[in-house]
Amino acid sequence: QVQLVESGGGLVQPGGSLRLSCAASGFTFSTYSMSWYRQAPGKERELVAAIASAGGSTNYADSVKGRFTISRDNAKNTVYLQMNSLKPEDTAVYYCNAHRRWSPTLEYDYWGQGTQVTVSS
Repeated sequence: QVQLVESGGGLVQPGGSLRLSCAASGFTFSTYSMSWYRQAPGKERELVAAIASAGGSTNYADSVKGRFTISRDNAKNTVYLQMNSLKPEDTAVYYCNAHRRWSPTLEYDYWGQGTQVTVSS
């Protein structure tokens, strides 16, 4: 059974930091690219950061570049999102995603249930 379990969300003041974790099980974690998405109230879900299966390549949304860092530990089947210099506009539910493309017509996506991040004074 595939599971992605996010943790680490909460309430933080502007300028503060949080570290999100996503523990994966039920699939071969090291063969999947991993991403963090977020969805704010009334807005579409958006990609925040992504990391390749081996961890050598990352990309970020422009809005978080220089503030957020995605990393993974394939030995622990866990992906992280270090969030620094948080802003109120970072408030959202953050979701962990696992993705693998097996062929041009077959790809798998798994999602976690999300963790709330609220940035407010």
